[in-house]
Amino acid sequence: MSATTPSQNETRSKEERLCSFLQQKASDGEMYFKSKFIADEVELSPKEIGALMVKLKDSATDLEIEKWSYTSATTWRVEPM
Repeated sequence: MSATTPSQNETRSKEERLCSFLQQKASDGEMYFKSKFIADEVELSPKEIGALMVKLKDSATDLEIEKWSYTSATTWRVEPM
């Protein structure tokens, strides 16, 4: 096993956890959120959520993810496909 494997597995786990959360919350239709307001629910920091949202925007095939607005923090729009 290489030294980078735990980090890659940890990132995948965080990404999967966030994706599952988003799928559940958006199951009834679109949702809008700021990372700082869901951080405790997904056990990630707002910074981690922001970085993962950029990845999920390209990789999540069952969610439409859009960077909606930026005021004091980025607002994300998530909608099931």
